[in-house]
Amino acid sequence: MSKVAVIGSGNVGATTVQRLAELNIADIVMVDIVEGLPQGKALDILQAAPLVGYDVDVIGTNDYADIFDSDVVVVTAGIARKPGMERDDLLATNIKITQQVCANIEKYAPDAIIMTVTNPLDIITYAALRCTQFDRNRVFGMSGLLDSSRFASFIAKEMNCSVRDVNAMVLGGHGDSMVPLPKYTTVAGIPLNKLMDENTISKIVDRTINAGAEIVGYMKNGSAFYAPSAAIAAMVEAILKDTKRIVPASAFLNGEYGQHDICLGVPVKLGRDGVEEIIELELSSQEMEALQISANAVREGIEKISP
Repeated sequence: MSKVAVIGSGNVGATTVQRLAELNIADIVMVDIVEGLPQGKALDILQAAPLVGYDVDVIGTNDYADIFDSDVVVVTAGIARKPGMERDDLLATNIKITQQVCANIEKYAPDAIIMTVTNPLDIITYAALRCTQFDRNRVFGMSGLLDSSRFASFIAKEMNCSVRDVNAMVLGGHGDSMVPLPKYTTVAGIPLNKLMDENTISKIVDRTINAGAEIVGYMKNGSAFYAPSAAIAAMVEAILKDTKRIVPASAFLNGEYGQHDICLGVPVKLGRDGVEEIIELELSSQEMEALQISANAVREGIEKISP
């Protein structure tokens, strides 16, 4: 049986553990610094197993030693956004948390693949890569798949069609500068611009960019976790089952899309070795410009954490 470690037992972490358990693909350990919290949530999830039908082990712990021999480590630890906060406002606190987490991953699960979820996502992913010095294929961030899912859900709502027929693509940083790509978004294989006028597409793109903030605005003291956990589980499944799924994720670029020494959302092939390939799409000059603006925003954050 494979093993997955989830760092953090807040809403994102605990819901991720629940979704992974229901996939029945790995034993799971949930780690948190708060005594009793991961133990209680793990026990609650485990006790649902006879009702739901999964047959994996789920444990909660405050001891990082329990992540030993994990195949994948999902990092959700960090503070969440509150109304009025930008993702980058979380930077200083969450960088410190990430550095502590990565030191423990290096110590106890040095062969694991790391998926970051903590915001600001692309900068945290870059920090995790630099902290661990793992090969670039083994450290990446969950971002574009979530943003693409949000884009797809809004399209399906507008079209009054099944979400299963929508394939959406979002590139760039996981923030206000993300780059939804209508050109590479289809409904049952039909290009989006054949089904909607430009004004409608533009409104959906804007809502996608602000989707996370919209949820924060409603919840006041929390942020999204149902959709993020679903994206995490889908990506973990692609790795453990070696399905070679092509999804957008925050990956380290070394020349791809004209970018160097940065983690940015791009389409990747996910398999047993993590990011097994970065796929370069043909972009228009306008799309490349938007991607460059997004990269510049991420670089500003990276410069803040660079020595």
